[in-house]
Amino acid sequence: MMISNKKDEKDITQKDLNKIFWRSFQMEFSWNYERQMNLAYAYAIAPILKKIYTNNHLELKKALKRHLEFFNMTPWIVTLMLGISVVLEEENKKDGKFDENSINGIKTALMGPLSGIGDSFFWGTLRLIATGIGTALSLQGNILGPILFLLVFNIPHIIIRYLFIKLGYKLGVDFLTKLEKSGAVEKVTYGATILGLIVIGGMTARMVDISTPLAFKAGGSTIEVQSILDDIMPGILKLGMFGIVYYLLNKNVKPITILLGMAIFGIFGTLVGFF
Repeated sequence: MMISNKKDEKDITQKDLNKIFWRSFQMEFSWNYERQMNLAYAYAIAPILKKIYTNNHLELKKALKRHLEFFNMTPWIVTLMLGISVVLEEENKKDGKFDENSINGIKTALMGPLSGIGDSFFWGTLRLIATGIGTALSLQGNILGPILFLLVFNIPHIIIRYLFIKLGYKLGVDFLTKLEKSGAVEKVTYGATILGLIVIGGMTARMVDISTPLAFKAGGSTIEVQSILDDIMPGILKLGMFGIVYYLLNKNVKPITILLGMAIFGIFGTLVGFF
């Protein structure tokens, strides 16, 4: 379904979709433990629902109530789902035999796969890249550190948020259903996860600083243990520490316990001359 260019006041226009775009920024402002993003979702789509059901207050009431059901999705791509919901609500208005339950059914079916992609890209990849750039500059005392962090993360997210409201409305639910069945969703998620892990590895090597001052004498010369370790693999102590933390997290050890253990180990290692 394409965005109409007709003058009919009942047609959904780009101006209407822009209202959803601006309202989508508060998607987590009213987050709650019972239904999570439901209030914000209903608030975001409300202007278009009022336009679709202009002369039918009972249907408008039912539509708003529909979108107060449980909903949770990566907030930066939620406009894609909002665009799809608009298409479904239009179909519900036009087709007297349309199954209203399918509107929430489709939301429930798609919010998981779409969130998998959104979380992998935004949380697992883009956020780490932005953090790496920002932290590297901030450690040098450069004011551009926090500025670039915000720009690197937010510029792509705002552009995607804006484009996805149009994309969701144009494509509707059929395209996404076919995409999920083809297995493309899983491939994109898997690829984004790999990229995120690569970024984490690079950040670990750059940001974590572990070395040992241990040395021993052999044949009248002093040999530093750190230089031997660097010859085996640069950053091997960093990799070892990362591996230990990863193992403990997999064993459900609480992060605060790991941090306290690392602090105690670091103090002890410094006192005995290991670090």
